[in-house]
Amino acid sequence: MNEIRQSCFVDMPYGDKLDFRSGTVIHFDDIYKRGIEPAVTEAGLECIRGDQERTGGVIHSAMFARLLLSDFVIADMTTANPNVFYELGVRHCAKPQTTIPIYSGSAPIPFDVGPVRAISYSLEDGTLRDEGAKALKAALSQRIRDALERSTVPDSPLFEFVKGFPGIELSHEVTDVFRDKVKYAEKFKQRLADARTGCTAAEGTSHLKTIESELGDLHTIEHGALIDLYLSYRDVDAWGEMIVLYERFPSALRDSVLARQQLAMALNRRANPGDRKKARDILAKIIKDRGGDAETYGLLGRIDKDLFKEAKAKDDPAAEAYLDAAIDSYTKGFEMEPLDYYPGVNAVSLLTQKGTPEALKKAESLIPLVTFSVIRRGGLESGDYWEVATVFELSCIKGDFALANKALLRAVTVADAGWKLDTTANNLRLLIAAQQNRGKSAEQLELFLNFLSKKGKELAEGGE
Repeated sequence: MNEIRQSCFVDMPYGDKLDFRSGTVIHFDDIYKRGIEPAVTEAGLECIRGDQERTGGVIHSAMFARLLLSDFVIADMTTANPNVFYELGVRHCAKPQTTIPIYSGSAPIPFDVGPVRAISYSLEDGTLRDEGAKALKAALSQRIRDALERSTVPDSPLFEFVKGFPGIELSHEVTDVFRDKVKYAEKFKQRLADARTGCTAAEGTSHLKTIESELGDLHTIEHGALIDLYLSYRDVDAWGEMIVLYERFPSALRDSVLARQQLAMALNRRANPGDRKKARDILAKIIKDRGGDAETYGLLGRIDKDLFKEAKAKDDPAAEAYLDAAIDSYTKGFEMEPLDYYPGVNAVSLLTQKGTPEALKKAESLIPLVTFSVIRRGGLESGDYWEVATVFELSCIKGDFALANKALLRAVTVADAGWKLDTTANNLRLLIAAQQNRGKSAEQLELFLNFLSKKGKELAEGGE
């Protein structure tokens, strides 16, 4: 699994360059080969160096990609090369940590970069002698190890001095474009896909645990690969394994919103004593720190929805309070991001379950908005399970059983995990209960539920 290690991009001049300040010619390729590359590779990272000399002007997209997406960047400020300084600024805007400036101590660095934690190395007549190479390698190795173990400590002046500086968040799809070893990345993804499909959940979990064991030290593994593994555990209902993997993540990845959101989901699904309180605390912290979003409020709503169902089954008076809390969270999420149909359809479903005139009126007002949202994303023709399942649920709520039937058949076709079908089945049970409470027939909904439950069981058992 060494091919999916974290990457370190080295931003420096190439070949022999004249240092106008000292009048000496500096042999940069030798500095790279004897001082930088050995430190990076021995730390377990993939060392990447550009293959073209820059000639000024706007740097090409591949260079921006490396600066924005590499897990580490080493920038050599020797000779005060303007391109290196420009690119160092781009990196400092993008990442709060894992940027390591270096420079030859033969000349002082410019005043404006004085506050950065740069590593100085010694040259003699432009040449890195043995002792200097050894010292540079040792200093770089230590800085990389420190960053791997404590990667939440900022080394960018912007993130250190400008509180709340947002940085640059790029999508997983953009990150995939940057991967230099696409073939191996695809091979790794295929192994994960094979573990998620065509076998039972227990078998899939076993395959994924084997893949995890082969990764070794997770601190040096590309974060995208770790997230892929994390979500693969989710797809086979391996909630406990998800939680254990999260605890093994490097600190920077543990602190990411995505990892924390999915941890809250796993805790809620596992539902051991204390799990749901931990999940709620995690989501509350995200809302406090980030102001909340549709995904976080949606997950919070899911916790209260599950608590509502459990309390209702026991005739617990707290059921109504859980229902109201779930409706509130789902509604907030949809109001924050009206194009995210997930919290919207859940709000509609639970308002229908509540069944008061006010709740039903609110549900009616939300239905066209949620319908518009999911249609914009592809609706019935989408290849995404949740989008098709949303069309199915909305059609059931509106009583359009012909469209519901089409959506149900499409949903079981695109479903890739049994827990997804189970989620839709549970939502359908709530709707059936709401219909029955109002004295209405739920016969067609029960037929849908039987079909959905059967397909969910087949998928969990490894069926196609």
